Amino acid sequence: MAKLKITLVKSPIGRPEKQRTTVKTLGLKKVNGTVVQDDTPQIRGMIDKVSHMVKVEEA
Repeated sequence: MAKLKITLVKSPIGRPEKQRTTVKTLGLKKVNGTVVQDDTPQIRGMIDKVSHMVKVEEA
């Protein structure tokens, strides 16, 4: 299965609660923090919700 490298590039401070929860659910904790997740429809949906705060690359 393909992997995605997700990096938090903007702080979730001041964002709506749903967006902050989505960032935590993706496993991101700090700005410039990176996680590797499987490329699934669920993960893609979460990325779409917070696309303005994250950078996504193929891993």
